[in-house]
Amino acid sequence: MSHAFDPWSPEFVAAPYPTYARLREESPVLWFEPSRQYLISRHEDVNALLRDRRLGRSYLHVATHEEMGRSAPPDYQEPFWTLNDNGMLDREPPDHTRLRRLVSQAFTPRRVEALRPVVQRLADELVDAFVAEGGGDLIANVAEPLPVTVIAELLGIPEADRHALRPWSAAICGMYELNPSRETAEAAVRASEEFSEYLRALARRRKDDPRDDLVSALAAVEGLSEDELIGTCVLLLNAGHEATVNVTGNGWRALLLHPEQHLALQEKPELIGTAVEELMRFDTPLQMFERWVLEDIEVRGVTIPRGSEVALLFGSANHDPAAFADPERFDVTRRDNPHISFGAGIHYCLGAPLARIELAASFGALLAKAPGLRLSSEPVYKPGYVIRGLKSLDVSVA
Repeated sequence: MSHAFDPWSPEFVAAPYPTYARLREESPVLWFEPSRQYLISRHEDVNALLRDRRLGRSYLHVATHEEMGRSAPPDYQEPFWTLNDNGMLDREPPDHTRLRRLVSQAFTPRRVEALRPVVQRLADELVDAFVAEGGGDLIANVAEPLPVTVIAELLGIPEADRHALRPWSAAICGMYELNPSRETAEAAVRASEEFSEYLRALARRRKDDPRDDLVSALAAVEGLSEDELIGTCVLLLNAGHEATVNVTGNGWRALLLHPEQHLALQEKPELIGTAVEELMRFDTPLQMFERWVLEDIEVRGVTIPRGSEVALLFGSANHDPAAFADPERFDVTRRDNPHISFGAGIHYCLGAPLARIELAASFGALLAKAPGLRLSSEPVYKPGYVIRGLKSLDVSVA
């Protein structure tokens, strides 16, 4: 196949969409030997499999590694997997149901809505400073600090400790790439140990001396273990800012390369809601989401046996012409936009409302305060494929 799927190639990571078009047309269900996964590329199939209870984010609730024909992770990775497996994302019912219900008691719509003015203030402050400097790296100066600060405020992480959050998160998220190296795994293990130790101490302090923050609220929830509290906090940080950073970077790249869309959004700031959805669709921050097959399934005539792993290609699904009119066109006014960037089914992103608030605030602030924004250099994507974003986005403020 020309336009080969190669998630380790910088050229593919920079421009995966022509390959996706070929996959959807010729091989919508494809066995990919290098990662030993079935690639699923059509929107209809990805959407259906996200909701199919014959698949799971984990299989350990129904079988051992050996029974699924898999090897257990090496012992040295235990701190990472303990942390990962105690977050609700990698649990299945009934554990997932219990955890999501308990976390929802603390992570309430009221608590999220109360953050709106905080988010707007932070976005305005970051953009004011960025404009005063005449621009620079929009990712390092606006895209990264905003969601990290918001999550830190939400959790109740003291300001003096927040510098460690982004490095911990980046190291842990390295394990979600395909076939991570030993070096990547060791960095993730170190970060998991340090972050877990930090949160364990913080949760115990908050249990004895509660504040108006999410760690205190979670510490007070009956039935949530300390390990589950820690796993939940780490998940909220990782999921709550990695994607938002990358939507911001990828989104501004798209806007600056489509000046007519940039202008349309400046002239009609009320379009920010539809624009945010289009930014998430057009250059999807999470390109792939994986599921384990818990019993034999069939997709488009291909039998996928129990114990297999499917790779649901979100970036491809979000460009499927069967689901989107003229999907390669970037359109901030797009109304019919069933993108799946937040997932679907029982694992639908719990933080989606907060992400939308953050994105609307930062894009709105930049549109209003930096109308002459333009690229200073050609943006380059980071090597990661699963969590896909730019290394930097150097812009000037006219």
